[in-house]
Amino acid sequence: MAVTFNDLGSAAGLKMLDDYLLSRSYISGYQASKDDITVYAALSGAPSSSYVNVSRWFNHIDALLRISGASGEGSGVTVEGFAPAVAVATPPAADSKAKHIMHMQAAAAEEDDDDDVDLFGEETEEEKKAAEERAAAVKASGKKKESGKSSVLLDVKPWDDETDMKKLEEAVRGVQMEGLLWGASKLVPVGYGIKKLQIMLTIVDDLVSVDTLIEERLTVEPINEYVQSCDIVAFNKICKMSNY
Repeated sequence: MAVTFNDLGSAAGLKMLDDYLLSRSYISGYQASKDDITVYAALSGAPSSSYVNVSRWFNHIDALLRISGASGEGSGVTVEGFAPAVAVATPPAADSKAKHIMHMQAAAAEEDDDDDVDLFGEETEEEKKAAEERAAAVKASGKKKESGKSSVLLDVKPWDDETDMKKLEEAVRGVQMEGLLWGASKLVPVGYGIKKLQIMLTIVDDLVSVDTLIEERLTVEPINEYVQSCDIVAFNKICKMSNY
Protein backbone atom coordinates (compact mmCIF):
# COMPACT_ATOMS: atom_id res chain seq x y z
CA MET A 1 0.00 0.00 0.00
CA ALA A 2 1.48 3.35 -1.10
CA VAL A 3 2.24 5.95 1.56
CA THR A 4 2.45 9.74 1.26
CA PHE A 5 4.68 12.10 3.27
CA ASN A 6 4.50 15.86 3.62
CA ASP A 7 7.32 18.20 2.60
CA LEU A 8 10.39 16.63 4.25
CA GLY A 9 12.10 19.99 4.28
CA SER A 10 9.72 21.11 7.01
CA ALA A 11 9.62 20.24 10.71
CA ALA A 12 6.09 18.89 10.32
CA GLY A 13 7.15 16.61 7.47
CA LEU A 14 10.12 15.24 9.44
CA LYS A 15 7.91 14.70 12.50
CA MET A 16 5.46 12.68 10.38
CA LEU A 17 8.32 10.55 8.98
CA ASP A 18 9.80 10.12 12.48
CA ASP A 19 6.48 8.85 13.83
CA TYR A 20 6.08 6.54 10.84
CA LEU A 21 9.51 4.96 11.40
CA LEU A 22 8.94 4.44 15.14
CA SER A 23 7.95 0.81 14.53
CA ARG A 24 9.58 0.25 11.14
CA SER A 25 13.10 -0.40 9.87
CA TYR A 26 12.22 0.53 6.28
CA ILE A 27 9.65 2.64 4.44
CA SER A 28 7.93 -0.54 3.27
CA GLY A 29 8.52 -4.23 3.93
CA TYR A 30 11.45 -5.88 5.69
CA GLN A 31 14.25 -4.91 3.31
CA ALA A 32 15.55 -1.75 1.69
CA SER A 33 13.62 -0.88 -1.48
CA LYS A 34 13.04 1.83 -4.09
CA ASP A 35 10.73 3.50 -1.55
CA ASP A 36 13.68 4.02 0.81
CA ILE A 37 15.77 5.49 -2.02
CA THR A 38 12.96 7.92 -2.92
CA VAL A 39 12.57 9.22 0.65
CA TYR A 40 16.35 9.28 1.16
CA ALA A 41 16.71 11.42 -1.97
CA ALA A 42 13.97 13.78 -0.81
CA LEU A 43 15.97 14.71 2.29
CA SER A 44 18.45 17.54 1.79
CA GLY A 45 20.92 15.89 4.17
CA ALA A 46 21.27 14.03 7.44
CA PRO A 47 18.32 14.92 9.72
CA SER A 48 18.72 16.37 13.19
CA SER A 49 19.43 13.82 15.90
CA SER A 50 16.28 15.05 17.62
CA TYR A 51 14.39 13.00 15.02
CA VAL A 52 15.64 9.74 16.51
CA ASN A 53 13.88 7.30 14.19
CA VAL A 54 14.59 9.26 11.01
CA SER A 55 18.28 9.59 11.96
CA ARG A 56 18.54 5.85 12.65
CA TRP A 57 16.88 5.00 9.32
CA PHE A 58 18.88 7.60 7.35
CA ASN A 59 22.24 6.37 8.67
CA HIS A 60 21.33 2.75 7.86
CA ILE A 61 20.20 3.53 4.29
CA ASP A 62 23.25 5.74 3.73
CA ALA A 63 25.54 2.88 4.83
CA LEU A 64 23.57 0.33 2.81
CA LEU A 65 23.87 2.38 -0.37
CA ARG A 66 27.63 2.55 0.13
CA ILE A 67 28.12 -1.23 0.34
CA SER A 68 25.31 -2.91 -1.58
CA GLY A 69 22.18 -0.98 -2.49
CA ALA A 70 18.45 -1.65 -2.27
CA SER A 71 16.93 -4.44 -4.34
CA GLY A 72 13.30 -4.40 -3.16
CA GLU A 73 10.53 -3.02 -5.34
CA GLY A 74 8.62 -1.37 -2.48
CA SER A 75 4.93 -0.53 -2.36
CA GLY A 76 5.13 2.99 -3.78
CA VAL A 77 5.74 6.24 -1.92
CA THR A 78 4.98 9.92 -2.58
CA VAL A 79 6.79 12.88 -1.02
CA GLU A 80 4.98 16.18 -1.44
CA GLY A 81 7.14 18.79 -3.11
CA PHE A 82 9.62 16.22 -4.42
CA ALA A 83 9.69 14.53 -7.82
CA PRO A 84 12.25 11.70 -8.18
CA ALA A 85 14.51 12.01 -11.19
CA VAL A 86 17.17 9.81 -12.74
CA ALA A 87 19.73 12.48 -11.92
CA VAL A 88 19.28 14.18 -8.55
CA ALA A 89 20.63 17.73 -8.25
CA THR A 90 22.55 18.26 -5.05
CA PRO A 91 25.09 20.83 -3.87
CA PRO A 92 28.83 19.94 -4.06
CA ALA A 93 28.90 18.95 -0.37
CA ALA A 94 26.36 16.21 -1.10
CA ASP A 95 28.16 14.71 -4.14
CA SER A 96 28.61 11.38 -2.37
CA LYS A 97 24.89 11.07 -1.66
CA ALA A 98 24.04 12.03 -5.25
CA LYS A 99 26.33 9.32 -6.61
CA HIS A 100 24.63 6.68 -4.42
CA ILE A 101 21.15 7.77 -5.52
CA MET A 102 21.96 8.06 -9.24
CA HIS A 103 23.73 4.70 -9.20
CA MET A 104 20.87 2.86 -7.47
CA GLN A 105 18.20 4.40 -9.72
CA ALA A 106 20.17 3.35 -12.79
CA ALA A 107 20.55 -0.16 -11.37
CA ALA A 108 16.81 -0.39 -10.65
CA ALA A 109 16.03 0.64 -14.24
CA GLU A 110 18.21 -2.19 -15.58
CA GLU A 111 17.18 -5.08 -13.32
CA ASP A 112 16.87 -7.42 -16.30
CA ASP A 113 20.61 -7.02 -16.94
CA ASP A 114 21.84 -7.65 -13.40
CA ASP A 115 25.01 -9.35 -14.60
CA ASP A 116 26.15 -6.14 -16.33
CA VAL A 117 25.40 -3.74 -13.48
CA ASP A 118 27.94 -2.70 -10.84
CA LEU A 119 25.83 -2.78 -7.70
CA PHE A 120 28.60 -1.61 -5.43
CA GLY A 121 29.42 1.87 -6.80
CA GLU A 122 32.90 3.30 -6.42
CA GLU A 123 35.34 1.23 -4.37
CA THR A 124 37.80 2.64 -1.89
CA GLU A 125 41.47 1.74 -2.12
CA GLU A 126 41.04 -0.65 0.83
CA GLU A 127 38.08 -2.39 -0.85
CA LYS A 128 39.97 -2.71 -4.14
CA LYS A 129 42.97 -4.21 -2.34
CA ALA A 130 40.76 -6.67 -0.44
CA ALA A 131 38.97 -7.68 -3.65
CA GLU A 132 42.29 -8.23 -5.42
CA GLU A 133 43.56 -10.38 -2.55
CA ARG A 134 40.41 -12.52 -2.59
CA ALA A 135 40.60 -12.89 -6.38
CA ALA A 136 44.26 -13.90 -6.17
CA ALA A 137 43.47 -16.50 -3.49
CA VAL A 138 40.65 -18.00 -5.57
CA LYS A 139 42.80 -18.05 -8.70
CA ALA A 140 45.63 -19.76 -6.82
CA SER A 141 43.29 -22.50 -5.63
CA GLY A 142 42.15 -23.13 -9.21
CA LYS A 143 38.49 -22.88 -8.19
CA LYS A 144 35.63 -20.56 -9.13
CA LYS A 145 33.94 -18.97 -6.16
CA GLU A 146 30.66 -17.11 -5.90
CA SER A 147 30.18 -14.32 -3.41
CA GLY A 148 27.04 -12.40 -2.57
CA LYS A 149 25.49 -10.25 0.12
CA SER A 150 22.40 -10.78 2.23
CA SER A 151 20.26 -8.63 4.50
CA VAL A 152 19.25 -10.34 7.74
CA LEU A 153 16.75 -9.36 10.46
CA LEU A 154 17.50 -10.88 13.88
CA ASP A 155 15.46 -11.12 17.07
CA VAL A 156 17.78 -11.03 20.09
CA LYS A 157 16.01 -12.05 23.30
CA PRO A 158 17.16 -11.19 26.85
CA TRP A 159 16.89 -13.42 29.91
CA ASP A 160 14.24 -11.35 31.70
CA ASP A 161 12.84 -7.87 32.26
CA GLU A 162 15.82 -6.92 34.43
CA THR A 163 18.33 -7.34 31.59
CA ASP A 164 20.00 -4.04 30.65
CA MET A 165 18.95 -3.74 26.99
CA LYS A 166 21.42 -0.93 26.32
CA LYS A 167 24.31 -3.15 27.39
CA LEU A 168 22.79 -6.05 25.45
CA GLU A 169 22.81 -4.02 22.23
CA GLU A 170 26.34 -2.75 22.91
CA ALA A 171 27.50 -6.36 23.37
CA VAL A 172 25.80 -7.46 20.12
CA ARG A 173 27.25 -4.57 18.10
CA GLY A 174 30.61 -5.27 19.70
CA VAL A 175 30.83 -8.47 17.65
CA GLN A 176 32.98 -7.48 14.69
CA MET A 177 34.19 -9.66 11.83
CA GLU A 178 35.07 -9.30 8.17
CA GLY A 179 31.96 -9.19 5.99
CA LEU A 180 29.58 -8.16 8.81
CA LEU A 181 27.86 -4.76 9.06
CA TRP A 182 25.31 -3.98 11.79
CA GLY A 183 22.38 -1.76 10.80
CA ALA A 184 19.21 -0.28 12.27
CA SER A 185 17.67 -1.63 15.46
CA LYS A 186 14.67 -1.19 17.75
CA LEU A 187 13.26 -2.63 20.97
CA VAL A 188 10.03 -4.62 20.58
CA PRO A 189 7.79 -5.50 23.58
CA VAL A 190 7.13 -9.23 23.98
CA GLY A 191 5.09 -9.21 27.21
CA TYR A 192 5.47 -9.11 30.99
CA GLY A 193 7.68 -6.03 30.75
CA ILE A 194 10.24 -7.87 28.59
CA LYS A 195 11.52 -6.36 25.34
CA LYS A 196 13.57 -7.99 22.62
CA LEU A 197 16.15 -6.33 20.37
CA GLN A 198 15.32 -6.47 16.67
CA ILE A 199 18.40 -5.61 14.61
CA MET A 200 19.36 -5.57 10.93
CA LEU A 201 22.69 -6.76 9.61
CA THR A 202 24.27 -7.09 6.19
CA ILE A 203 26.66 -9.97 5.52
CA VAL A 204 29.01 -11.11 2.76
CA ASP A 205 27.77 -14.66 2.24
CA ASP A 206 31.13 -16.35 1.68
CA LEU A 207 32.65 -14.67 4.75
CA VAL A 208 29.86 -14.84 7.35
CA SER A 209 27.52 -17.67 8.32
CA VAL A 210 24.53 -16.41 10.31
CA ASP A 211 24.21 -19.76 12.12
CA THR A 212 27.86 -19.62 13.13
CA LEU A 213 27.51 -15.98 14.16
CA ILE A 214 24.63 -16.89 16.48
CA GLU A 215 26.06 -20.13 17.88
CA GLU A 216 29.70 -19.09 18.30
CA ARG A 217 29.57 -15.32 18.87
CA LEU A 218 26.15 -14.08 20.06
CA THR A 219 25.12 -16.82 22.53
CA VAL A 220 28.44 -17.57 24.22
CA GLU A 221 30.37 -15.88 27.01
CA PRO A 222 30.50 -13.02 27.75
CA ILE A 223 27.50 -11.96 25.64
CA ASN A 224 25.24 -14.70 27.01
CA GLU A 225 25.19 -12.72 30.24
CA TYR A 226 22.58 -10.60 28.45
CA VAL A 227 21.44 -12.73 25.48
CA GLN A 228 19.24 -15.78 26.01
CA SER A 229 18.67 -16.62 22.33
CA CYS A 230 18.67 -15.30 18.76
CA ASP A 231 16.22 -16.03 15.96
CA ILE A 232 16.38 -15.21 12.24
CA VAL A 233 13.22 -13.26 11.35
CA ALA A 234 14.03 -12.47 7.72
CA PHE A 235 16.85 -13.37 5.33
CA ASN A 236 17.02 -11.68 1.92
CA LYS A 237 19.64 -11.95 -0.79
CA ILE A 238 20.82 -8.50 -1.87
CA CYS A 239 23.12 -9.36 -4.77
CA LYS A 240 25.43 -11.98 -6.18
CA MET A 241 28.58 -11.79 -8.25
CA SER A 242 31.26 -14.25 -9.38
CA ASN A 243 34.94 -13.88 -8.51
CA TYR A 244 37.58 -15.74 -10.45
